[in-house]
Amino acid sequence: MIGLKIPKNMANDVRKILLNHSLLNLDARIKRDNDFVIFPLNEKPDQDMQELIGQKCEIIETAFEKQKKGPRSLKDYLKGKIDDETIDEIRGSFDIIGDVVILEIPDDLEDYKELIGEAALKFTKRKAIFRKTSEIKGIIRTRELEHIAGEDISETVHQEFGCRLMLDVRNVYFSPRLATERKRVADSVKGGEVIVDMFAGVAPFPVLIAKNHDVMVYAIDINPEAYKYAEKNIELNKVQDKVIPILGDVREVLENKDIKADRIIMNLPGSAYEFLDTAVQHIKPGGIIHYYEFSESFEKPIARLKEAAYPRKVEILDKRKVRSRSPGKWHMGIDVRVF
Repeated sequence: MIGLKIPKNMANDVRKILLNHSLLNLDARIKRDNDFVIFPLNEKPDQDMQELIGQKCEIIETAFEKQKKGPRSLKDYLKGKIDDETIDEIRGSFDIIGDVVILEIPDDLEDYKELIGEAALKFTKRKAIFRKTSEIKGIIRTRELEHIAGEDISETVHQEFGCRLMLDVRNVYFSPRLATERKRVADSVKGGEVIVDMFAGVAPFPVLIAKNHDVMVYAIDINPEAYKYAEKNIELNKVQDKVIPILGDVREVLENKDIKADRIIMNLPGSAYEFLDTAVQHIKPGGIIHYYEFSESFEKPIARLKEAAYPRKVEILDKRKVRSRSPGKWHMGIDVRVF
């Protein structure tokens, strides 16, 4: 069987990537070899995936023991407790943020929410289970959550690619599903860059970049709670000399400080297009913008970028579907160089 051999200190982050891309073979047991971990794979990762995981990975052929049978998913934990038709309505995916789990439970399964919460508590082995009760809304990007199982704690510390990120899931926006995208962007950074994260939240992009490069990052957000946690995370990860957190409207901040950046991150897919003029104004010639938008296709966001940059020229460096937003709509990521 195909195996992926990596240093054990990378195991947790790589396991998440493999699971997100359906590459981890769940029927075989993970092996340990001194300071290394070997994951069983369903297929060989493509070159882009290998580069994303890192140069320290090695693809090998090896034998694995079969995984012991038992509950393998949230739905497995609910078998015998809820009828099969109802179980089929439950979404199998959920967000794990530190010790907190956030579920999506349809309104017609309201009567089962405590039972589903208890199953999630056992399956994930985390401390607190919440249910989403609204979409992300408002300029400060928060959603309403209902506590349904475990301890009623919403502040936690999430670990991602060697970074520790403290946050309160009730008061700030954070998606663990963007870990791969954050690493992709961080890996593209060069030493000496001046970087602006226009919608930094609790600073996951800035912290990861600063942990791995000699740069200066301006982490801007309008949410006071996000700014508070960004300050804590910068200190927690010892990057105070590389990341400057700023509370305020990004337009006013960039105008008042007259910052010119080598790279700008615009991860506000619902409304980032409203700030493209500001990004273009503050990107250096030859600088890169990482732009995100919810869209059915690449054409619309690319057209917005070209229109906002005119008469400056742009070069599309990369375009990708980061993750599914809803049927037919994607969280698109587009990297452009502005001349």
